[in-house]
Amino acid sequence: HLATSLPLPSERDHLRPRIDLVVFMIDIRSKYSLKNVETSLAHVDATFFLGKVCFLVTGVGRVNDCSIGINAISKLRKTYCSPMLFCELELEGIRVSTAQRLLRMLQICAGHIPGVSALSFGLLMRNSGDD
Repeated sequence: HLATSLPLPSERDHLRPRIDLVVFMIDIRSKYSLKNVETSLAHVDATFFLGKVCFLVTGVGRVNDCSIGINAISKLRKTYCSPMLFCELELEGIRVSTAQRLLRMLQICAGHIPGVSALSFGLLMRNSGDD
């Protein structure tokens, strides 16, 4: 399910499936994209930041068109202790690879991978990103 911002409308709460992973997409070419994510973060329950939130940064292949500094984006990753993936959606191979990574993260967060919890996976992703 996709949403352009949070909070989600409450009138259909009883029909909404359980949320296992929240992916915030940030288009590095749009300051509005970052502002929307920053506003939406306030509506996410704190327990989701224990391995069930990640940031997906798109548009990274066009450095000349960037409207958002990489420091602002890195600050989000550190502040919310959540992994960050970078992707160029215009390149099919990278788009497919990123989709596969997100699907694997979702499987872990939903509890479909024995022996790996969302929290342990989140810590692993965070530690590997700090190198």
